[in-house]
Amino acid sequence: MKAVILAGGEGRRLLPYTTVFPKPMMPVGQRPILEIILSQLKAAGITDIIIAAGHMEELIRAFFQDGQKLGISIRYSREEAPLGTAGPLSLIRHQLPDTFLLMNGDILTDLDFARLVEHHSASQREVTLVLARRSQMVDFGVVHLAPTGEFESWDEKPVVQYVVSAGIYMMESSVLDHVPDNTFFNLPDLITSLNTKGLRIKSYIHEGYWLDIGRPSDYEKACADSEELSLW
Repeated sequence: MKAVILAGGEGRRLLPYTTVFPKPMMPVGQRPILEIILSQLKAAGITDIIIAAGHMEELIRAFFQDGQKLGISIRYSREEAPLGTAGPLSLIRHQLPDTFLLMNGDILTDLDFARLVEHHSASQREVTLVLARRSQMVDFGVVHLAPTGEFESWDEKPVVQYVVSAGIYMMESSVLDHVPDNTFFNLPDLITSLNTKGLRIKSYIHEGYWLDIGRPSDYEKACADSEELSLW
């Protein structure tokens, strides 16, 4: 099985950290986050990797080369203009004839990738979305009204529970028929379009550790977690 890692973003929310490094090369502990991801995929038996890059692609390529030093095979696909999170798939559709894993290159997680692959295979769906649970406290008293405008109840600073996209997907190659050629196209638009067209989409809720390092506060938390916990 092949995995596609999206590593083309500029990481503007992480400035000034990303002035020198592309976001997937940001160090967490002693290693770039992308190296941690590649090691996890190898441990799950996924050793054929395509890195979809753009911004500072040459630094990623120079560091990982063909992947031999990690015991995997790495190929690169470079977008000359930003293509979003789904658009890069149009450049490599001919390299993805079978089921593949797609994920962002800035995620720290203890997800069992091998188990995810098994779950997707058993589900017989075109797409499996990996989701993570999140909660957020509302800093206000939330008032609930009846349709008539009369008071019903009051929740003081409630905690809202929800699930979010973890930026990890299992996909069948048939999905690629719905990605426009060389066009800026994001994954939320692709998933919504697939659902409208009747393709089968299933969720996989990860109950363990998951963190997107897209913001400075999250990156700092990831660095602190890497020192305190043995997650990767």
